[in-house]
Amino acid sequence: MIGRYGMDQLGQFLIWVGIITMLLSSFIRIGILSIISFFLLIICYVRMFSRNVNKRYTENQKFLASKERFLGFFKNFKGQREQNKKYHIYRCPTCKQKIRIPKGKGKICITCPKCHAEFIRKS
Repeated sequence: MIGRYGMDQLGQFLIWVGIITMLLSSFIRIGILSIISFFLLIICYVRMFSRNVNKRYTENQKFLASKERFLGFFKNFKGQREQNKKYHIYRCPTCKQKIRIPKGKGKICITCPKCHAEFIRKS
């Protein structure tokens, strides 16, 4: 393996997707799934034994960036859900700035920190 790229996160992902697709093809009996699983495993091995380390590295970095974007959506969604338990989020009617107000304070006058407009909302 000297001079070869080896295994990385994209390679691990391709192997797992290939194995899962292979298992699905054995249960569902659709020919295209076995072809896809075989193709994914071949791609993984080609990447692993490749001597073009820079190209494989950039492929892995693109994969990691897209994975982080995908998982970041769910992490952000979880944080927003937890925040909605304690706070109301209102938008300023003039500048559309988001303003976070604690729940359970009754009717309050809210002053926008950006444009200093005042409006009344129930918290």
